[in-house]
Amino acid sequence: MERILYHFPLDPASRQVRLALGEKRLAFTPEPVRYWEQPAELAALNPSGLTPVLVETDARRRLVVCESRAILDHLEEQHPSPALLGDDPAERAEARRLMQWFDRKFDSEVNALLLYEKLEKRLAKLGAPDLAHMRLGREALRAHLTYLDRLLAERDWLAGRRLSLADFAAAAHLSVIDYFGDIPWRDVPSVKTWYVKLKSRPCFRPLLADRWPGLAPAGHYDDLDF
Repeated sequence: MERILYHFPLDPASRQVRLALGEKRLAFTPEPVRYWEQPAELAALNPSGLTPVLVETDARRRLVVCESRAILDHLEEQHPSPALLGDDPAERAEARRLMQWFDRKFDSEVNALLLYEKLEKRLAKLGAPDLAHMRLGREALRAHLTYLDRLLAERDWLAGRRLSLADFAAAAHLSVIDYFGDIPWRDVPSVKTWYVKLKSRPCFRPLLADRWPGLAPAGHYDDLDF
C-alpha cells in the first residue's frame, strides 16, 4: 500500500491525521501543499480545495479520502489496532463530542481570530495582523484552556481513561497555537501535564520538526521539558 497525505504542516486538520497515522504506525509520504494558492492538483483531489487529502494506492485500486473526519473514520475502520476511539460507549461518545468541539467551536472562536491574524493573513499577504482580533482570540483561548484544565484534572486523557482521537484533535489545534507561543502553560497545569505526555509520543515527533519559511516557532516549541 502506498499512501500520500496532501497536507499543510501548520493546519490543525492535517495534524490530526498525521498523529493518527503515526500512532497506528502506518507509513505514508507527506506532500505539503500551499492550499491558499488553490493548486490545481489539490482541487482535482478535493473539490473544496482544502487539506488534508489521503491517497491510498495498491494493486487493486486508488482511493482518495478527503477532509480530516472522513480520513480518521477510514483509518479506524481499516486499521482498528490500536483503537483510537476505545471500547467504552461513553468514552467513544465523549471523544466524538470533543473532536467536534475543537473542529467547530475552538476553530471558530480561537483559530478564526488568532491563527487567521498570525498565520493565514501572512501566508495570503493580506496585511498586518489586527491587534483587536488577536486580543479577542487570546481571551477565547484562555476560556477553552480553563475548560480543558477542569476536564483533565479528573481524567487520565481528554475523553476518559484512554488516549483517543479527542486528544489528537485537541493537540493538533493547540500545537499550532503553541508554534506561535500563545499558550499560557503556567496557568493550566493539568493541560500542560497532558500535553507533555502527548508531546513525548513518537507520533508527535514529526510535528515538532515542522518549520515554515518566514514563520519561526517559539523557542520552547520542540522542547519536551518546557
